[in-house]
Amino acid sequence: MWYSLVVCDVDPALTEKLRRFRFRKETNNAAILSEYPWDISPEELKSELPERQPRYPSATFVVYSYKYVHDDGRISYPLCFIFSSPAGCKPEQQMMYAGSKNRLVQAAELTKVFEIRTTEDLTEDWLRERLAFFR
Repeated sequence: MWYSLVVCDVDPALTEKLRRFRFRKETNNAAILSEYPWDISPEELKSELPERQPRYPSATFVVYSYKYVHDDGRISYPLCFIFSSPAGCKPEQQMMYAGSKNRLVQAAELTKVFEIRTTEDLTEDWLRERLAFFR
């Protein structure tokens, strides 16, 4: 049997916010960093992420709706879960963070989950490269 460390429960209000965000009508890039969706590019987004320490619980995750133009011209709006696991973080913090992250991914039914180790990794090219896997 598989178990996951549960550090916190996901607030039903957050689950509802993510559901509304998933089905929003706007076609711009947008992120939920804490309270409200922001119109933001991948490059701007990296300045909002912690560089050294993850923050708990809700400020650590980024749910990003990205306007993805496929090579064949189709447009999709994948919902990406981007989390930072900074190098040098204490092992106890990384375990707590992983448990919180897994719980949120499950509750929000997110499938495009990407990890960055440094905020410099988060660029539009990096995101497009990861999304190309899902075609």
